[in-house]
Amino acid sequence: MNAATGQFIIDHINEDVSKLALSAKRNAEVDVPFALQQIKARQHARAKLPAWYETAEIVFPAQISVEQSSSEQTALYKTTLIGKGIAGRARNDKTTLLDLTGGMGVDTAFLSQTFSKTIYVERNADLCETAKHNFSVLGLHNINVENADAVDFLKKTETVDCIFIDPARRDVRGKKVAAFADCEPNILEILPALLQKSETVLIKTSPMLDISQAVKELRNVAEIHVVAVENECKELLFLLKKDVPSEPKLVAVNFPKNAPVQRFSFTLNEERNAVCRFAENPEKYLYEPNAALLKAGAYKLIAERFSLKKLHPNSHLYTSETLCIDFQGRVFEVEECFLSKKINVKQANIAVRNFPETAENLRRKLKIADGGEVYLFATTLFDGRRVMMKCRKL
Repeated sequence: MNAATGQFIIDHINEDVSKLALSAKRNAEVDVPFALQQIKARQHARAKLPAWYETAEIVFPAQISVEQSSSEQTALYKTTLIGKGIAGRARNDKTTLLDLTGGMGVDTAFLSQTFSKTIYVERNADLCETAKHNFSVLGLHNINVENADAVDFLKKTETVDCIFIDPARRDVRGKKVAAFADCEPNILEILPALLQKSETVLIKTSPMLDISQAVKELRNVAEIHVVAVENECKELLFLLKKDVPSEPKLVAVNFPKNAPVQRFSFTLNEERNAVCRFAENPEKYLYEPNAALLKAGAYKLIAERFSLKKLHPNSHLYTSETLCIDFQGRVFEVEECFLSKKINVKQANIAVRNFPETAENLRRKLKIADGGEVYLFATTLFDGRRVMMKCRKL
Protein backbone atom coordinates (compact mmCIF):
# COMPACT_ATOMS: atom_id res chain seq x y z
CA MET A 1 0.00 0.00 0.00
CA ASN A 2 1.68 3.18 -1.19
CA ALA A 3 1.15 6.65 0.27
CA ALA A 4 -1.38 7.74 -2.37
CA THR A 5 -3.55 4.66 -1.82
CA GLY A 6 -3.35 5.08 1.93
CA GLN A 7 -4.42 8.72 1.70
CA PHE A 8 -7.31 7.77 -0.61
CA ILE A 9 -8.54 5.35 2.04
CA ILE A 10 -8.34 8.01 4.76
CA ASP A 11 -10.10 10.63 2.62
CA HIS A 12 -13.03 8.35 1.73
CA ILE A 13 -13.34 6.16 4.85
CA ASN A 14 -16.94 7.22 5.60
CA GLU A 15 -18.30 7.02 2.05
CA ASP A 16 -20.57 4.41 0.50
CA VAL A 17 -18.26 1.92 -1.22
CA SER A 18 -20.63 1.04 -4.07
CA LYS A 19 -21.12 4.72 -4.95
CA LEU A 20 -17.41 5.42 -4.53
CA ALA A 21 -16.59 2.65 -6.99
CA LEU A 22 -18.55 4.52 -9.68
CA SER A 23 -17.32 8.01 -8.86
CA ALA A 24 -13.64 7.42 -7.99
CA LYS A 25 -11.35 9.25 -10.37
CA ARG A 26 -8.65 7.26 -12.09
CA ASN A 27 -5.24 7.84 -10.65
CA ALA A 28 -2.19 5.81 -11.65
CA GLU A 29 -0.82 6.10 -8.10
CA VAL A 30 -3.96 4.81 -6.39
CA ASP A 31 -4.86 1.12 -6.37
CA VAL A 32 -8.62 1.77 -6.40
CA PRO A 33 -9.89 -1.86 -6.11
CA PHE A 34 -7.59 -2.47 -3.14
CA ALA A 35 -8.57 0.85 -1.57
CA LEU A 36 -12.28 0.08 -1.90
CA GLN A 37 -11.78 -3.31 -0.27
CA GLN A 38 -9.88 -1.69 2.59
CA ILE A 39 -12.54 1.00 3.09
CA LYS A 40 -15.31 -1.61 3.25
CA ALA A 41 -13.33 -3.79 5.67
CA ARG A 42 -12.40 -0.84 7.88
CA GLN A 43 -16.01 0.31 8.08
CA HIS A 44 -16.96 -3.15 9.33
CA ALA A 45 -14.05 -3.18 11.80
CA ARG A 46 -14.64 0.31 13.22
CA ALA A 47 -16.58 -0.92 16.26
CA LYS A 48 -15.31 -4.50 16.29
CA LEU A 49 -11.58 -3.75 16.15
CA PRO A 50 -11.15 -0.08 17.11
CA ALA A 51 -7.39 -0.25 17.79
CA TRP A 52 -6.75 -1.90 14.42
CA TYR A 53 -9.08 0.57 12.71
CA GLU A 54 -7.14 3.49 14.17
CA THR A 55 -3.80 2.07 12.95
CA ALA A 56 -3.39 3.37 9.39
CA GLU A 57 -0.71 0.84 8.44
CA ILE A 58 -2.92 -2.17 9.20
CA VAL A 59 -4.03 -4.05 6.09
CA PHE A 60 -7.39 -5.81 6.29
CA PRO A 61 -8.01 -9.09 4.42
CA ALA A 62 -11.17 -9.97 2.47
CA GLN A 63 -14.51 -9.02 4.04
CA ILE A 64 -15.39 -12.61 5.03
CA SER A 65 -12.24 -12.86 7.18
CA VAL A 66 -13.09 -9.61 8.95
CA GLU A 67 -16.64 -10.81 9.62
CA GLN A 68 -15.43 -14.13 11.03
CA SER A 69 -12.67 -12.68 13.19
CA SER A 70 -12.96 -12.16 16.94
CA SER A 71 -13.60 -8.69 18.27
CA GLU A 72 -11.02 -7.00 20.45
CA GLN A 73 -13.22 -7.63 23.49
CA THR A 74 -13.56 -11.37 22.92
CA ALA A 75 -9.91 -11.78 21.91
CA LEU A 76 -8.77 -10.01 25.05
CA TYR A 77 -11.07 -12.21 27.14
CA LYS A 78 -9.29 -15.31 25.84
CA THR A 79 -6.03 -14.04 27.28
CA THR A 80 -7.58 -14.36 30.74
CA LEU A 81 -8.18 -18.07 30.13
CA ILE A 82 -4.74 -19.01 28.85
CA GLY A 83 -1.33 -17.40 28.86
CA LYS A 84 -0.33 -16.01 32.21
CA GLY A 85 0.46 -18.90 34.50
CA ILE A 86 0.03 -21.43 31.69
CA ALA A 87 0.86 -24.93 32.92
CA GLY A 88 1.75 -23.41 36.27
CA ARG A 89 4.64 -21.38 34.88
CA ALA A 90 5.52 -17.77 35.53
CA ARG A 91 4.98 -15.29 32.72
CA ASN A 92 8.71 -14.67 32.21
CA ASP A 93 9.43 -18.36 31.53
CA LYS A 94 9.67 -19.58 27.94
CA THR A 95 6.19 -20.57 26.79
CA THR A 96 4.84 -21.39 23.35
CA LEU A 97 1.37 -20.94 21.88
CA LEU A 98 0.31 -22.72 18.69
CA ASP A 99 -2.59 -21.14 16.78
CA LEU A 100 -3.56 -23.74 14.19
CA THR A 101 -6.19 -21.63 12.39
CA GLY A 102 -4.65 -18.17 12.25
CA GLY A 103 -7.07 -16.47 9.85
CA MET A 104 -7.02 -12.70 10.17
CA GLY A 105 -4.79 -13.05 13.24
CA VAL A 106 -6.78 -11.07 15.82
CA ASP A 107 -6.81 -13.86 18.42
CA THR A 108 -3.16 -14.63 17.64
CA ALA A 109 -2.16 -11.02 18.18
CA PHE A 110 -3.78 -10.77 21.60
CA LEU A 111 -2.83 -14.24 22.86
CA SER A 112 0.78 -13.84 21.73
CA GLN A 113 1.28 -11.08 24.27
CA THR A 114 1.13 -13.60 27.13
CA PHE A 115 3.55 -16.09 25.54
CA SER A 116 7.24 -15.79 24.80
CA LYS A 117 6.71 -17.49 21.39
CA THR A 118 3.67 -17.91 19.17
CA ILE A 119 3.27 -19.97 16.01
CA TYR A 120 0.57 -18.77 13.60
CA VAL A 121 -0.54 -21.46 11.12
CA GLU A 122 -2.72 -20.64 8.12
CA ARG A 123 -3.08 -22.47 4.79
CA ASN A 124 -4.18 -19.36 2.86
CA ALA A 125 -0.98 -17.71 1.60
CA ASP A 126 -2.58 -14.27 1.19
CA LEU A 127 -3.79 -14.30 4.79
CA CYS A 128 -0.30 -15.29 5.91
CA GLU A 129 1.26 -12.33 4.13
CA THR A 130 -1.33 -9.93 5.52
CA ALA A 131 -0.94 -11.30 9.06
CA LYS A 132 2.85 -11.10 8.87
CA HIS A 133 2.62 -7.45 7.83
CA ASN A 134 0.12 -6.59 10.57
CA PHE A 135 2.06 -8.38 13.31
CA SER A 136 5.09 -6.31 12.35
CA VAL A 137 3.06 -3.08 12.40
CA LEU A 138 1.78 -3.99 15.89
CA GLY A 139 5.29 -4.73 17.12
CA LEU A 140 4.53 -8.42 17.74
CA HIS A 141 7.89 -9.86 16.78
CA ASN A 142 7.48 -13.09 18.78
CA ILE A 143 5.08 -14.58 16.20
CA ASN A 144 6.30 -17.06 13.58
CA VAL A 145 4.00 -17.24 10.54
CA GLU A 146 3.64 -20.68 8.93
CA ASN A 147 1.81 -21.13 5.63
CA ALA A 148 0.66 -24.72 6.18
CA ASP A 149 -2.32 -27.01 6.67
CA ALA A 150 -3.33 -27.26 10.34
CA VAL A 151 -3.57 -31.06 10.42
CA ASP A 152 -0.24 -31.55 8.65
CA PHE A 153 1.51 -29.04 10.89
CA LEU A 154 0.05 -30.63 14.03
CA LYS A 155 1.49 -34.01 13.05
CA LYS A 156 5.05 -32.73 12.76
CA THR A 157 5.13 -30.16 15.57
CA GLU A 158 6.68 -30.75 18.95
CA THR A 159 4.79 -30.31 22.22
CA VAL A 160 3.76 -26.76 23.12
CA ASP A 161 2.28 -25.10 26.19
CA CYS A 162 -1.07 -24.28 24.61
CA ILE A 163 -2.95 -24.89 21.37
CA PHE A 164 -5.68 -22.55 20.14
CA ILE A 165 -7.95 -23.65 17.30
CA ASP A 166 -10.94 -22.00 15.65
CA PRO A 167 -12.12 -24.34 12.87
CA ALA A 168 -13.80 -22.89 9.78
CA ARG A 169 -17.58 -23.05 10.16
CA ARG A 170 -18.74 -22.96 6.54
CA ASP A 171 -19.26 -25.89 4.18
CA VAL A 172 -18.20 -26.09 0.53
CA ARG A 173 -21.31 -24.09 -0.49
CA GLY A 174 -20.54 -21.34 2.01
CA LYS A 175 -23.37 -22.34 4.35
CA LYS A 176 -22.76 -21.87 8.08
CA VAL A 177 -22.28 -25.05 10.13
CA ALA A 178 -21.75 -25.65 13.85
CA ALA A 179 -21.11 -29.34 14.58
CA PHE A 180 -17.48 -30.39 15.05
CA ALA A 181 -17.75 -33.03 12.33
CA ASP A 182 -18.88 -30.42 9.78
CA CYS A 183 -16.09 -27.92 10.50
CA GLU A 184 -12.64 -27.69 8.92
CA PRO A 185 -10.56 -29.17 10.39
CA ASN A 186 -12.73 -31.78 12.10
CA ILE A 187 -11.90 -31.35 15.79
CA LEU A 188 -13.02 -34.87 16.68
CA GLU A 189 -10.58 -36.43 14.22
CA ILE A 190 -7.55 -34.52 15.50
CA LEU A 191 -8.56 -34.43 19.19
CA PRO A 192 -6.11 -37.18 20.28
CA ALA A 193 -3.25 -35.35 18.57
CA LEU A 194 -4.25 -32.04 20.16
CA LEU A 195 -4.18 -33.52 23.65
CA GLN A 196 -0.93 -35.32 22.90
CA LYS A 197 0.86 -32.15 21.79
CA SER A 198 -0.33 -29.85 24.60
CA GLU A 199 -1.64 -29.96 28.16
CA THR A 200 -3.95 -27.03 27.41
CA VAL A 201 -6.22 -26.69 24.37
CA LEU A 202 -8.66 -23.82 23.76
CA ILE A 203 -11.33 -24.43 21.11
CA LYS A 204 -13.48 -21.62 19.75
CA THR A 205 -16.81 -22.70 18.27
CA SER A 206 -20.08 -21.33 16.95
CA PRO A 207 -22.57 -20.05 19.55
CA MET A 208 -25.10 -22.35 17.86
CA LEU A 209 -23.27 -25.49 19.00
CA ASP A 210 -25.11 -27.68 21.52
CA ILE A 211 -23.07 -27.50 24.73
CA SER A 212 -24.17 -30.85 26.18
CA GLN A 213 -23.41 -32.69 22.95
CA ALA A 214 -20.03 -30.98 22.67
CA VAL A 215 -19.03 -32.06 26.18
CA LYS A 216 -19.92 -35.66 25.31
CA GLU A 217 -17.83 -35.55 22.13
CA LEU A 218 -14.81 -33.81 23.59
CA ARG A 219 -12.50 -35.19 26.23
CA ASN A 220 -10.99 -33.43 29.23
CA VAL A 221 -13.28 -30.37 29.18
CA ALA A 222 -12.31 -28.25 32.19
CA GLU A 223 -14.26 -25.08 31.40
CA ILE A 224 -16.92 -23.85 28.98
CA HIS A 225 -17.21 -20.11 28.38
CA VAL A 226 -20.27 -18.60 26.69
CA VAL A 227 -19.23 -15.15 25.44
CA ALA A 228 -21.76 -12.48 24.47
CA VAL A 229 -21.27 -8.86 23.42
CA GLU A 230 -24.14 -6.44 24.03
CA ASN A 231 -26.47 -9.38 24.68
CA GLU A 232 -25.60 -11.25 21.48
CA CYS A 233 -23.83 -14.59 21.80
CA LYS A 234 -20.62 -14.46 19.76
CA GLU A 235 -18.72 -17.66 20.59
CA LEU A 236 -18.37 -20.72 22.78
CA LEU A 237 -14.95 -21.53 24.21
CA PHE A 238 -14.02 -25.02 25.39
CA LEU A 239 -10.92 -25.21 27.58
CA LEU A 240 -9.40 -28.69 27.60
CA LYS A 241 -6.86 -29.81 30.20
CA LYS A 242 -5.14 -33.11 30.95
CA ASP A 243 -6.18 -32.83 34.60
CA VAL A 244 -9.84 -31.86 34.86
CA PRO A 245 -12.51 -31.74 37.58
CA SER A 246 -15.31 -34.30 37.74
CA GLU A 247 -17.48 -31.98 35.67
CA PRO A 248 -16.67 -28.78 33.76
CA LYS A 249 -17.29 -25.27 35.00
CA LEU A 250 -19.60 -23.11 32.89
CA VAL A 251 -19.04 -19.37 32.69
CA ALA A 252 -21.57 -17.02 31.08
CA VAL A 253 -19.94 -13.69 30.15
CA ASN A 254 -21.68 -10.67 28.65
CA PHE A 255 -20.03 -7.38 27.67
CA PRO A 256 -22.80 -4.75 27.89
CA LYS A 257 -22.42 -1.38 26.23
CA ASN A 258 -20.99 1.22 28.62
CA ALA A 259 -21.47 -1.03 31.66
CA PRO A 260 -19.38 -3.47 33.74
CA VAL A 261 -18.84 -7.01 32.45
CA GLN A 262 -21.47 -9.52 33.60
CA ARG A 263 -20.07 -12.90 34.68
CA PHE A 264 -21.93 -15.93 36.06
CA SER A 265 -20.08 -19.17 36.93
CA PHE A 266 -21.62 -22.51 37.85
CA THR A 267 -21.51 -26.29 37.35
CA LEU A 268 -24.23 -28.51 35.96
CA ASN A 269 -24.51 -30.17 39.35
CA GLU A 270 -25.27 -26.78 40.93
CA GLU A 271 -27.98 -26.20 38.32
CA ARG A 272 -29.49 -29.65 38.92
CA ASN A 273 -29.65 -29.11 42.70
CA ALA A 274 -30.82 -25.50 42.63
CA VAL A 275 -34.10 -24.71 44.40
CA CYS A 276 -36.39 -22.68 42.15
CA ARG A 277 -39.59 -21.01 43.36
CA PHE A 278 -42.47 -20.31 40.98
CA ALA A 279 -44.77 -17.30 41.03
CA GLU A 280 -48.55 -17.64 40.91
CA ASN A 281 -48.76 -14.34 39.01
CA PRO A 282 -46.27 -11.78 37.67
CA GLU A 283 -45.08 -9.49 40.44
CA LYS A 284 -43.88 -5.88 40.28
CA TYR A 285 -40.64 -6.52 38.38
CA LEU A 286 -39.89 -8.76 35.39
CA TYR A 287 -36.41 -10.08 34.52
CA GLU A 288 -35.05 -11.41 31.23
CA PRO A 289 -31.57 -13.03 31.51
CA ASN A 290 -28.84 -11.99 29.08
CA ALA A 291 -28.12 -14.19 26.07
CA ALA A 292 -25.01 -15.79 27.61
CA LEU A 293 -26.93 -16.93 30.69
CA LEU A 294 -29.69 -18.44 28.58
CA LYS A 295 -27.23 -20.27 26.33
CA ALA A 296 -25.31 -21.62 29.33
CA GLY A 297 -28.55 -23.01 30.78
CA ALA A 298 -28.46 -21.70 34.36
CA TYR A 299 -32.26 -21.60 34.45
CA LYS A 300 -32.94 -22.62 38.09
CA LEU A 301 -29.75 -21.08 39.46
CA ILE A 302 -30.77 -17.65 38.15
CA ALA A 303 -33.82 -17.76 40.40
CA GLU A 304 -31.89 -19.07 43.38
CA ARG A 305 -28.88 -16.74 43.25
CA PHE A 306 -30.85 -13.56 42.55
CA SER A 307 -33.73 -14.48 44.93
CA LEU A 308 -36.32 -14.41 42.15
CA LYS A 309 -39.37 -16.47 41.23
CA LYS A 310 -39.72 -18.15 37.85
CA LEU A 311 -42.92 -17.75 35.85
CA HIS A 312 -42.81 -21.24 34.26
CA PRO A 313 -40.22 -24.04 33.94
CA ASN A 314 -39.92 -23.37 30.20
CA SER A 315 -40.44 -19.59 30.03
CA HIS A 316 -37.08 -18.44 31.51
CA LEU A 317 -38.65 -15.20 32.72
CA TYR A 318 -38.39 -14.21 36.38
CA THR A 319 -40.24 -11.88 38.72
CA SER A 320 -40.07 -10.25 42.17
CA GLU A 321 -41.81 -7.68 44.35
CA THR A 322 -38.55 -5.92 45.27
CA LEU A 323 -36.04 -4.75 42.67
CA CYS A 324 -32.91 -6.85 42.09
CA ILE A 325 -30.38 -4.18 41.09
CA ASP A 326 -27.52 -6.52 40.14
CA PHE A 327 -29.46 -8.80 37.80
CA GLN A 328 -27.56 -9.84 34.69
CA GLY A 329 -29.99 -9.03 31.92
CA ARG A 330 -32.89 -6.73 31.14
CA VAL A 331 -35.17 -5.52 33.94
CA PHE A 332 -38.74 -4.23 33.53
CA GLU A 333 -41.46 -2.83 35.74
CA VAL A 334 -44.76 -4.59 35.13
CA GLU A 335 -47.50 -2.00 34.65
CA GLU A 336 -50.43 -4.23 33.69
CA CYS A 337 -51.26 -7.90 33.00
CA PHE A 338 -53.78 -9.16 30.47
CA LEU A 339 -55.31 -12.63 30.45
CA SER A 340 -57.19 -11.85 27.23
CA LYS A 341 -56.02 -10.33 23.97
CA LYS A 342 -57.99 -7.11 24.50
CA ILE A 343 -55.09 -4.76 25.04
CA ASN A 344 -55.24 -0.99 24.84
CA VAL A 345 -51.75 -0.52 23.40
CA LYS A 346 -51.07 1.15 20.06
CA GLN A 347 -47.28 0.70 19.87
CA ALA A 348 -44.96 -1.73 21.66
CA ASN A 349 -41.91 -3.95 21.47
CA ILE A 350 -43.38 -7.46 21.52
CA ALA A 351 -41.56 -10.55 22.82
CA VAL A 352 -42.92 -14.08 23.19
CA ARG A 353 -41.54 -16.68 25.61
CA ASN A 354 -43.15 -20.14 25.81
CA PHE A 355 -46.22 -18.87 23.97
CA PRO A 356 -48.11 -20.54 21.08
CA GLU A 357 -47.93 -17.55 18.72
CA THR A 358 -45.09 -15.60 17.18
CA ALA A 359 -44.45 -11.95 17.93
CA GLU A 360 -45.33 -11.01 14.36
CA ASN A 361 -48.68 -12.85 14.51
CA LEU A 362 -49.54 -11.13 17.78
CA ARG A 363 -48.60 -7.75 16.37
CA ARG A 364 -50.84 -8.31 13.37
CA LYS A 365 -53.81 -9.62 15.40
CA LEU A 366 -53.58 -6.88 18.03
CA LYS A 367 -52.88 -4.18 15.41
CA ILE A 368 -49.92 -2.85 17.39
CA ALA A 369 -47.16 -0.84 15.73
CA ASP A 370 -43.55 -1.83 16.39
CA GLY A 371 -41.18 0.13 18.65
CA GLY A 372 -41.70 2.79 21.26
CA GLU A 373 -41.11 2.70 25.01
CA VAL A 374 -43.71 0.04 25.88
CA TYR A 375 -42.65 -3.63 26.10
CA LEU A 376 -45.21 -6.38 25.78
CA PHE A 377 -44.25 -9.89 26.94
CA ALA A 378 -46.49 -12.82 26.01
CA THR A 379 -45.82 -15.97 28.01
CA THR A 380 -47.27 -18.92 29.93
CA LEU A 381 -47.60 -18.98 33.72
CA PHE A 382 -46.89 -21.92 36.02
CA ASP A 383 -50.54 -23.09 36.03
CA GLY A 384 -50.78 -22.97 32.22
CA ARG A 385 -52.54 -19.62 31.86
CA ARG A 386 -51.51 -17.45 28.93
CA VAL A 387 -50.68 -13.92 29.88
CA MET A 388 -49.43 -10.69 28.31
CA MET A 389 -47.56 -8.16 30.41
CA LYS A 390 -47.29 -4.48 29.60
CA CYS A 391 -43.90 -3.34 30.90
CA ARG A 392 -41.57 -0.38 31.16
CA LYS A 393 -37.84 -0.99 30.80
CA LEU A 394 -35.70 0.16 33.73
